[in-house]
Amino acid sequence: MNSKARRMYRAPGRVNIIGEHTDYTMGRVLPTTTAIYTSIMATARADRIINIRSVILDDTQSFNLDDVAISPKPGWIDYARGVAALIEERGVRLNGADMVVDSDIPIGGGLSSSAALEVATATALLNMAESSLPPEEIAALCRRAENEYAGVNCGIMDQFAIACCERGNAVLLDCRNLESKHVRLPANIRLLVTDSGVKHALADGGFNQRTDECASATEILAEHIVGVESLRDVETADLDRYHRELGDTLFRRCRHVVSENLRVLDACAALESGDSKALGVLFNASHASLRDDFEVSCDELDALVDIANDSEGVLGSRMIGAGFGGCVLSVVEVDKIEMATEHIRHAHESMTGNSPWMHLVTATDPAQRLTQE
Repeated sequence: MNSKARRMYRAPGRVNIIGEHTDYTMGRVLPTTTAIYTSIMATARADRIINIRSVILDDTQSFNLDDVAISPKPGWIDYARGVAALIEERGVRLNGADMVVDSDIPIGGGLSSSAALEVATATALLNMAESSLPPEEIAALCRRAENEYAGVNCGIMDQFAIACCERGNAVLLDCRNLESKHVRLPANIRLLVTDSGVKHALADGGFNQRTDECASATEILAEHIVGVESLRDVETADLDRYHRELGDTLFRRCRHVVSENLRVLDACAALESGDSKALGVLFNASHASLRDDFEVSCDELDALVDIANDSEGVLGSRMIGAGFGGCVLSVVEVDKIEMATEHIRHAHESMTGNSPWMHLVTATDPAQRLTQE
């Protein structure tokens, strides 16, 4: 490979249509990609040093592929460091590179900026090593990198969607066995993302606390119900039966996960049949469950959901992503999208004094290399 040649790679953002906090409990999710990207411009080096400059963060950091260790205080570089380490663990010897990373995916917005960085990095490093892995394996590897090197106990949804989703489609993913099917997005709706302006950091305590709570609830229920390995195996009647053993907090966490898994299947059916009103009802139910049972919403998200749902043409809205900030996703009748967008923008600006970042979802291609040498 010409050591001076530059190569461009990019990975799209992820929008989860429905199925929040179900992936790490081995449940079902229904994400899609959208045409906002993390891009990497990479130039090969003759040594084993990886230099990465983040344009957004105005920061440059480096690591040596021969001395990759888990940091006690993870930072943004550890998403890439973990990906590189696990690719080499897989048996692919990587080359050093100078990389410039840029992105128009809002950081902390619930659109998977971290997973986009991981999958873009994996795509770049593999290609520069003249190697490849199946996209499903890249997704699993990147998820491990986020768990082990960045300290975030996420599931595989984000990485899988970014590595594997098809243009124009959502993907119904079973996070237990990674069985998936693509679901065409209907022409009678648009999906509108609006940023609340409140940023979250996944490595902060709230997200990992929820994963720990779900794990604790699973252990309790497994003592009473044969065959329970995750909350995926739990029925609503089981929760009612063992409410006292769980306690109120864990009961409500479980109730969200169990009901959200059912909403994923119902939403898939609504997309396939073009039943936009049913999809809107499911959006609203999902947000109420995330707000009241899982307690990962916040006042700003709740207010933005109310603003959106007051807009003509909006059929339902919900927070997306891990919570504690980020964006709201609305399902909107296609012929009223401009009217709804302007109403939401004006009402949010009147409430906060700031015009929100807004984005119409366009389901795009998965992570890929763009340029030829």
